[in-house]
Amino acid sequence: MQMMTRNVLLDMELEDDDDEDGDIVLENFEQTIVPSFGSLESQQDFRTPEFEEFNGQPDSLFFNDGQRRIDFVLVYDESSRKETNKKKGLNEKQRRKRQAYESNLICHGLQLEATRSVSALDDKLVFVKVHAPWEVLCTYAEVMHIKLPLKPSDLKARSSAFGRLNWFTKFLRVDESLIKPEQEFFTAPFEKRRMNDFYILDKDSFFNPATRSRIVYFILSRVKYQVMNNVNKFGINRLVSSGIYKAAFPLHDSKFGSPSEDPSCPNERYLLYREWAHPRSIYKKQPLDLIRKYYGEKIGIYFAWLGYYTQMLLLAAVVGVACFLYGYLNQDNCTWSKEVCDPDIGGQILMCPQCDRHCPFWKLNITCESSKKLCIFDSFGTLIFAVFMGVWVTLFLEFWKRRQAELEYEWDTVELQQEEQARPEYEAQCNHVVINEITQEEERIPFTACGKCIRITLCASAVFFWILLIIASVIGIIVYRLSVFIVFSTNLPKNPSGTDPIQKYLTPQMATSITASIISFIIIMILNTIYEKVAIMITNFELPRTQTDYENSLTMKMFLFQFVNYYSSCFYIAFFKGKFVGYPGDPVYWLGKYRNEECDPGGCLLELTTQLTIIMGGKAIWNNIQEVLLPWIMNLIGRFQRVSGSERTTPRWEQDYHLQPMGKLGLFYEYLEMIIQFGFVTLFVASFPLAPLLALVNNILEIRVDAWKLTTQFRRMVPEKAQDIGAWQPIMQGIAILAVVTNAMIIAFTSDMIPRLVYYWSFSIPPYGDHADYTMEGYINNTLSIFNITDFKNTDKENPYIGLGNYTLCRYRDFRNPPGHPQEYKHNIYYWHVIAAKLAFVIVMEHIIYSVKFFISYAIPDVSKSTKSKIKREKYLTQKLLHESHLKDLTKTLGVIAERVGEAVENSLRPKSE
Repeated sequence: MQMMTRNVLLDMELEDDDDEDGDIVLENFEQTIVPSFGSLESQQDFRTPEFEEFNGQPDSLFFNDGQRRIDFVLVYDESSRKETNKKKGLNEKQRRKRQAYESNLICHGLQLEATRSVSALDDKLVFVKVHAPWEVLCTYAEVMHIKLPLKPSDLKARSSAFGRLNWFTKFLRVDESLIKPEQEFFTAPFEKRRMNDFYILDKDSFFNPATRSRIVYFILSRVKYQVMNNVNKFGINRLVSSGIYKAAFPLHDSKFGSPSEDPSCPNERYLLYREWAHPRSIYKKQPLDLIRKYYGEKIGIYFAWLGYYTQMLLLAAVVGVACFLYGYLNQDNCTWSKEVCDPDIGGQILMCPQCDRHCPFWKLNITCESSKKLCIFDSFGTLIFAVFMGVWVTLFLEFWKRRQAELEYEWDTVELQQEEQARPEYEAQCNHVVINEITQEEERIPFTACGKCIRITLCASAVFFWILLIIASVIGIIVYRLSVFIVFSTNLPKNPSGTDPIQKYLTPQMATSITASIISFIIIMILNTIYEKVAIMITNFELPRTQTDYENSLTMKMFLFQFVNYYSSCFYIAFFKGKFVGYPGDPVYWLGKYRNEECDPGGCLLELTTQLTIIMGGKAIWNNIQEVLLPWIMNLIGRFQRVSGSERTTPRWEQDYHLQPMGKLGLFYEYLEMIIQFGFVTLFVASFPLAPLLALVNNILEIRVDAWKLTTQFRRMVPEKAQDIGAWQPIMQGIAILAVVTNAMIIAFTSDMIPRLVYYWSFSIPPYGDHADYTMEGYINNTLSIFNITDFKNTDKENPYIGLGNYTLCRYRDFRNPPGHPQEYKHNIYYWHVIAAKLAFVIVMEHIIYSVKFFISYAIPDVSKSTKSKIKREKYLTQKLLHESHLKDLTKTLGVIAERVGEAVENSLRPKSE
């Protein structure tokens, strides 16, 4: 009996060994790239795809048999007969590489079908359609740890905060009769041995098209096409970049303007265009679940973040407009502006020249109009708005973390178990063998520790060089300001006519500011275009291991450059211009030649506002031209070129090929554009309360422009998983912290709010003032210092405008003692009061806002209580389901063992009883 039982158990063990052998085969399959074909010259026999003629069904997403779905398309150009011998030799090498690659794809289990182009102009194009069978999908789903449905979820969906206002929000939602809510499932990483535990109703629909494309792209990126000198060359990206293939992409499922004629097609592209990208849907909420399903989580999380950012901007825009209206309505009550415009006050104040040669003396009242505009922005409302924005940015970041956690749960990325694979470019350079300290096994790396240090040093030096180049361009702009100001001061009218609106506003300071801002913007865009290519080259040389590491490294390089590129001119105007100018008798010079430029009598705040408006507006217009017009024009030109007299029905894959490629970095530039805008909205908002409104309008359009671009002008991107927005989150947190400092310093050192408050509370009344009550009257006269014209150095040579009749004194913007004082031209008591007040204001404002920010960050958890409960419950139910399934399998196995043991015992006892 013991012998029979042992035999039964041995049979069961042999069956288990068979399963283990299968697992070992799969493990080797996932770790080994297909058997090498060696050098191209030695290989003769390749497995090639079958050529089929187009079956005339333009909306078909299947092979000609109508059963196998097209998961990916590769495009190449056959060699022409009219080429030279040298070019034929090159094309022959490329052809053999392509054949080796396609043969290896077939060895991997993929199925290929080739079809030539139906267009007369593109008759040399060949489209290789790729299909992944069920076994391949299951194998790689396990390798990539893809989460797939176990059973329908019994958890309640997240309820809207406006549940009682469905009648109001109904018109904001997408049409649910067209875009139905996705069914929720409990999910788990796929395992072939537990296939029966998963919710498989239909093998054709268990893996959705996005998942199928992601699996196929995973294989395409790792298949070899050549081995030379023990160096593996592999991956579809290298084949495309070297011209062996012209393109590689997954298919859109239909046309964007009309649904497919195939009744089985889900028409998701058409639905996205109709309910998301079409201009008439601009007021509707985004169908985030469908975006994620069609394009993948990485694109879905971008649009979710952009939509949430835009919603939060609505509150900031409302408060900003309120502060702007407060300043606008109270500009007539601005006492210091009235004094500037008063002919008896501002008209009688003679201002000192602002340059050494060719600059005239000028009357203060020529800055009347700019002083009125300055009253709008330099008001008490600006202070309130700056404090509000310091709190707003914290609320935005904290609530976004909560929203992001909800999306992680809803989109099954909470525990993203997929161990990110190394980039093919990294793997191809792994020539050095080292011992892993943890596993004590050999592994290959691309360079030693010394080589890595050298690469990092070279990359950092290159980035530093480009930052110095930007600083040099900023210095060039400053020199331009200093030199062109002399020209405008000489040529512009000295006594502007009150009837000419251009002359009223176009002062030398304003003309210099506008032209310098435009030139600065042009230089910014030129350097930006060049550095984008340089940054990619630097990052490629650095050779990060994974795609996430690559994107994070490129993100930091690009943002550091863009930060200096876009914000340097604003930082100069806000914190340096007019701060170190000396006084008329002893000015400070740049490079020993150029005299430092001064601010208007009202300060540099209006100029900073002008700079922000030009850069933000110009950047938005330029980006929309790049994102909309260029792809549209390129596609339009392509369509005109393909129009012929014998126009044929074009298949789906050929239509998609003629769309624009999205680019290797995907939505990187969209993120960068929005983060730069986020910096403008937060860092300098104290000078321009309308910045959130401009950003809001731009973002409402940006969402739909990006949606239109993705659905109509570009090929479908390879879907990718993403848990969050990556390195952009800490960058925004850094900007939020810096914004508190910059806005406090703008109010303290750029605007005239603190000097006015000091005058109102201390210097308008005795012992420093002559007024009986607190007032702003006399502020202009009190804050403009006096200079004796005879104290100019080399007056005969330096200034031709000395002959002014009875004028012997001029005024300048500073707090200094008058001529004849024991400490003439030294800073007076007012100056030290103002400096103390400015420093105290910065310290108090920073501490208050930082305290509120940290309290809000502590009080608002990153993950809501309900989301935590849902995550825990799903994890519990998933484990319970898998455990119960395992127990069923174990019980079934034990039942079989018991049955066989019983039969064996019965057979062994039967002869004895007989």
